Amino acid sequence: MIDHFIFIMLLLSGFFYWYHGQKVKELAYKATREHCQAVQVQMLDEYVAGHSLWFKRDKYGKMQLRRTFTFEFASTGEQRYNGKIIMLGEQVESIVMEPYRVDWG
Repeated sequence: MIDHFIFIMLLLSGFFYWYHGQKVKELAYKATREHCQAVQVQMLDEYVAGHSLWFKRDKYGKMQLRRTFTFEFASTGEQRYNGKIIMLGEQVESIVMEPYRVDWG
């Protein structure tokens, strides 16, 4: 009986971890898309990929999951560049983009 209870709790924990991870990934995607529009570059593949996962304390001292996602973008349509967005909990910690070429004409 206890074995079944533990198994069910593990399954539920895994489901909630996955579900929350999908929510954070969606938030990261939206923030990345908005950032790319703001700096006038094209987000390629319309996708952010999970890269790393770690624990970090937020500004209030609460332990949060720190997730890093990567994405690709283009500024002139000729070359792909890489970027990453770091999420601390459900908040954007930073967005970093490789230096890219700007077409002024």
